[in-house]
Amino acid sequence: MIRAARLATLLATAGLGLATALPARAEAPVVRIRGTIASVEGQTVSIKPRVGEAVTVRLGDTVRVAGASAAKIADIQPDSYVGTAATPQPDGSLKALEVAVFAPSMRGTGDGHYPWDLEKENTMTNGAVGAVTGTTSRTITVTYAGGQKVITVPDDVPVVALAPGDAGLIKPGARVVAFTRADASGTAVVDRMVVGQNGTVPPM
Repeated sequence: MIRAARLATLLATAGLGLATALPARAEAPVVRIRGTIASVEGQTVSIKPRVGEAVTVRLGDTVRVAGASAAKIADIQPDSYVGTAATPQPDGSLKALEVAVFAPSMRGTGDGHYPWDLEKENTMTNGAVGAVTGTTSRTITVTYAGGQKVITVPDDVPVVALAPGDAGLIKPGARVVAFTRADASGTAVVDRMVVGQNGTVPPM
């Protein structure tokens, strides 16, 4: 067996570095699991999805937990940091499906505009609220690194407040959204989890 140092020397002699010869394993895609916690045993959590059989996941060693509590449309203010899943409209604007208002300490979380999987052909936009117009249904401008989007927020859209939490929130009966990646063995490992508090259902 060739030791790692000897292998590196041979590759260097051939004009190849370890990174070139041995590419890193591609990072597994994020899979979001939405449902209700059925059981918790140590780091192992069983989640009953909205549809289908229960799914077993493992909490990562550095899992981040956020608590979701009920909020209202009036909590969306200029300079709020928000995340909103939305669907495209014919005029190029977006129509919100839900809005999460982040606590100040979570500002910058998920900043950007990217595809989402709440419904078909929808996106997630996380950024700072600029202009806010309207008193019931509202139109907001959300600015993120590299761009901005105009988003209409109907008055019946679910709004939640997100704040940092801990693993104590992860308990049977809680409604959750778990952000997971498969490890080398295929186990779904939770990197981040949003947990509903006091019966709140995380709408994202």
